[in-house]
Amino acid sequence: MHMSAHSAKGITREKRTASSSAAKDTTLAIDIGGTGIKAILLDAKGAPASERQRALTPNRATPAAVLKLLDAMKSKLGNFDRVSVGFPGVVKKGVTLTAHNLHPKWVGFEFEKVLIRRWKKPVRVANDAAVQGFGAIHAKGVELVITLGTGLGSSLFIDGTLVPGLELAHHPWRKNKTYEDDLGKKGFEKHGRKKWNKLVEHAIPQLEALFNYDHLYIGGGNAAQIQFQLPPHVTRVSNEDGLLGGAALWRRPMSEHR
Repeated sequence: MHMSAHSAKGITREKRTASSSAAKDTTLAIDIGGTGIKAILLDAKGAPASERQRALTPNRATPAAVLKLLDAMKSKLGNFDRVSVGFPGVVKKGVTLTAHNLHPKWVGFEFEKVLIRRWKKPVRVANDAAVQGFGAIHAKGVELVITLGTGLGSSLFIDGTLVPGLELAHHPWRKNKTYEDDLGKKGFEKHGRKKWNKLVEHAIPQLEALFNYDHLYIGGGNAAQIQFQLPPHVTRVSNEDGLLGGAALWRRPMSEHR
């Protein structure tokens, strides 16, 4: 079939525009933890577009120390158009309200605004378990996400919409201990793998009774330590979802991570 020069130019222009649009969707995804900080570039579809960078969280993890480290990690990656940050604490409107595994100076810190000014790019900051959740959930019904790492992260979604502000970690649980006391890194080291597994297994039906979730996703570095068979509506997810969910964060309305 003959194609006019005008049509051919139109297709070329169309392809170029689409390609240009995709190029503008490169996300620098950052996952801040109490033990380590990870960063990676993601393409428009949320697939890795660079090697993953990882560094130990500074011993005195003040905002200034973490920002200095993030600058260094950013310099090792290529160009990007926007930033997603998963933070281990309650985040509202880009402000970090708690940071139990970092430093007290994070309380009330305007992290999102600071990064926007510092890097001159659009930035979204959300709780790390929320970011991991965006990368894991299927947006159907009530979905709960918990992350077992240095601490215990949690996020709750209803039909794909984040319920902001959930902080399960420091809720009283058993014997005057919180969920994080027993199921976080310190709990794992204190109890040992066998007892820690029993505690996780004990916590799952209690969480179901509390939230009446349709599905539970368990992530975080210590999810790999789970040795018992999970119920059918409970899924262990890759710790990498904490990074890969960074692109998904930008596919949601701004209000949904507030």
